[in-house]
Amino acid sequence: LIISCDDLGYKVKELVLDNCRSNEGKIEGLTDEFEELEFLSTINVGLTTVAHLPKLNKLKKLELSDNRISGGLEVLADKCPNLTHLNLSGNKIKDLSTIGPLKELGTLKSLDLFNCEVTNLNEYRDNGRIGPSGGPLLDHGPHV
Repeated sequence: LIISCDDLGYKVKELVLDNCRSNEGKIEGLTDEFEELEFLSTINVGLTTVAHLPKLNKLKKLELSDNRISGGLEVLADKCPNLTHLNLSGNKIKDLSTIGPLKELGTLKSLDLFNCEVTNLNEYRDNGRIGPSGGPLLDHGPHV
């Protein structure tokens, strides 16, 4: 998938790229010049990492479901510091250490981990839903 925009394209607030194919896990053309972007949806695009995401300071909602992401989430606090909603459902997230860095996202209110293996762990059900302020994150994993 390659994105190209003229000067008006960088004023985009919402971008939906669902079911497009990434180029070796990268979305070419998605750069930090999309400085007004508040919502990005990359559902089922073949991403294996979020390391290639640009810095998107105004991004509030990030849809990453049904990809093959298994780690590297620590970059989100720097790349998307104002994220409030993160959907990682259907990815290959297996352990608590993978989602631990999400506690650095001080504005995160909702985390969706539906169909991620990590939600089957007893440790997750006991303490995995701890948000940055010590309160619970809202997610769609199994609830006890």
